[in-house]
Amino acid sequence: MSPHMTPEEFRHHGKQVVDWIADYLAGIESRPVVSPVRPGEIRGALPAHPPERGEPFESVLADLERVLLPGITHWQHPGFFGYFPSNSSGPAILGDLLSSGLGVQGMLWVTSPACTELETVVLDWLAELLGLPDRFRTDAAGGGVIQDSASSACLVALLAALHRAGGGRVAAEGVDRRYTLYVTSQTHSSLEKAARIAGLGAAAVRVVDVDPRTLAMDPGHLRALLAGDEAAGAAPAMVCATVGTTSTTAVDPVAAIGAVCRERGVWLHVDAAYAGVAAVCPEFRWLNDGVAEYADSYATNPHKWLLTTFDCGVLWTADRAPLLGALSILPEYLRNAATDSGSVVDYRDWQVPLGRRFRALKLWSVIRWYGAEGLRAHIRKGVALAGELARWITADPGFELHEPRPLGLVCVRPLWPGLTEEEADEATLRLMELLNASGTMCLTHTRIAGRVTLRIAIGAPATERRHVAQAWARLRREHAALRAALAGRPRVRKGRGSG
Repeated sequence: MSPHMTPEEFRHHGKQVVDWIADYLAGIESRPVVSPVRPGEIRGALPAHPPERGEPFESVLADLERVLLPGITHWQHPGFFGYFPSNSSGPAILGDLLSSGLGVQGMLWVTSPACTELETVVLDWLAELLGLPDRFRTDAAGGGVIQDSASSACLVALLAALHRAGGGRVAAEGVDRRYTLYVTSQTHSSLEKAARIAGLGAAAVRVVDVDPRTLAMDPGHLRALLAGDEAAGAAPAMVCATVGTTSTTAVDPVAAIGAVCRERGVWLHVDAAYAGVAAVCPEFRWLNDGVAEYADSYATNPHKWLLTTFDCGVLWTADRAPLLGALSILPEYLRNAATDSGSVVDYRDWQVPLGRRFRALKLWSVIRWYGAEGLRAHIRKGVALAGELARWITADPGFELHEPRPLGLVCVRPLWPGLTEEEADEATLRLMELLNASGTMCLTHTRIAGRVTLRIAIGAPATERRHVAQAWARLRREHAALRAALAGRPRVRKGRGSG
């Protein structure tokens, strides 16, 4: 008897899985947002050895419920305000299921033409929805590709930038001189990782000053760094401007940075991983200022705020030639008439791995289900809820709101009268731990001007005004209780002779 699941068995168990997911999403609010398990607890609950004989699929679902769910932090929970949203939606889940069912490996056009051509069309659609320049279209000199995340996108962009900076020699011969990469203290850590992977090393990453209020890159300091590095014999390869930084959603002045890059002939990559999709709303098109005129590459993640199940990060380039020059290798076993003709896109040349899933199906499903109107409504809802929370914070003398606050992230610092800065930071972290242990919400933190600040990222599809109001009420309540407890605690002050 064949051990494979028959189509009829698949139909039966598939319905069970779809029902399980639907029930999970319907009841997600009843679960604790942050997993309460201890390290090793899930591993300890699983068998140490694989089964010798196959088990019924019902056993898999039972252990999913009994063993794994307690170890899940629920990113789709309406009280999940940590990091940035990692949105999912019904059409995205179904699109992902279709991708798994087809089992496509889309490394070449010829390995499934529909996989490649749907991706080119969907990314042209998305570029249009976001108001991005026509040169990013795949039927122009540039084009788009779905990566797993913005981390991969920035690595691929850096490799293309190095290829161009090295006159085409870098990809073939390796790093042949001292190349440099320019970021700020607010740039995502994936840029430094990209420099390490590309063989430049962390020392090649140059940190540009930021405006102390807005935390945006200082174009004047960038210009000075570029000039100084060139005078010292370095070859500036890439500048990364961020539209919506991870810490605070600060927005770098892309147009001013781009003008400096053009003066020096340096590749400009724009990382808009979180914020970029907000440009689906006309009122947020200002986020694209300077992109059309200056960006060599641009990345945003539909899997963050645009209702598309992880992983789905999009990279566009204005000119695909450096990208292909950096990444294209054609062994004999991949040769085929379509590739040799030069008339097709082979996405294996647009990414680090050879193989790739049919990721475009879920993005296609999302855009067709929601339409531009539905996508805009989702973004506007998150921004409006964040705006209301910001107003509540501003009205409360026990908290300090970080401004500017352009989108769905609210950064707030609780105030701790009578405590030193170090003690206040420790108290804020303790407050966050208490909130996350409550089971009703999840927050993360950052540091702004050296001070610990709480991040409240709003954007989960299930999050409504009542969830934000409940989170704010709990934050105020726990803050008041902890302040009272700390005020009554004996304090040991260090001074001369202490020790």
